[in-house]
Amino acid sequence: MCRWLAYSGTPVLLDTILYRPAHSLIDQSLHSKMGVETTNGDGFGVGWYGPDGQTGPHGREPSLSTPAVVRDTGPAWSNRNLREIAGHVRSSLFFAHIRASTGTAVQQTNCHPFRHGRWMWMHNGAVEGFHRMRRDLALAVDPELFLDLEGSTDSEMMFYLALTFGLEEDPPSAVARMTGLVERTGRAYGVRDPMQMTVAVTDGRTLWAFRYSSARSSRSLFYSTRVDTLRALHPDLAFLREVSDTSRLIVSEPLGDLPGAWNEVPESTYGVVGPGGDEMHPFAPRAA
Repeated sequence: MCRWLAYSGTPVLLDTILYRPAHSLIDQSLHSKMGVETTNGDGFGVGWYGPDGQTGPHGREPSLSTPAVVRDTGPAWSNRNLREIAGHVRSSLFFAHIRASTGTAVQQTNCHPFRHGRWMWMHNGAVEGFHRMRRDLALAVDPELFLDLEGSTDSEMMFYLALTFGLEEDPPSAVARMTGLVERTGRAYGVRDPMQMTVAVTDGRTLWAFRYSSARSSRSLFYSTRVDTLRALHPDLAFLREVSDTSRLIVSEPLGDLPGAWNEVPESTYGVVGPGGDEMHPFAPRAA
């Protein structure tokens, strides 16, 4: 499986989130505590939105230009280019992902996050029996979108199915329809519990995160406590004085042991983080 994080809020250096926490994503690439594998060394990726003269999702209207994406097949813990980027890039919305392959090739086109236009997508989990149902799922992708598929992962296929089902208009509905198709197709091949996923997707303005599995036993996912609450709990932490009350992190596992900082995303739930605040809703598959 994999580990990932998504950040939305006050523009910060990527280094602040990727390297500095006690149990940072880089530390998790070697010492994951809650993943299926302790080591996640089959590639990594970061994606971010540039300012374009704007302040991001919690200030003025954010840029909706194509996000920058950097991916590589080596482990994150030893990559000098990632360290260089993290120390110089500042963003108000970014994704980071470290990969542990579930069977597909270790290659750049299989590393997350995936990008289409202004949209980014990343996934932890697996489609059980994907090699058997891959052709059926591929045939459900819009023919125009299919031309942009680059890799061989279930994760990218899920993204393009969601795009096919209207991700750009209604992300929760599109992800629910994608999940419904995967479950129906998998069960036609005798797979009892086809879907295992935590997913993050964004258009550069709003961030959606999903936690769901067919067996109702999903991989871990957490969100950060409101910053104003954390300031009251930990008034000595300078970092909390530098970010807005609406800044949020969503992570596969907590970045440290700060009391009161992390909350588990409930099973079969999706969350929305955007200019108007954040909220959670029940999630269930829908017929495609």
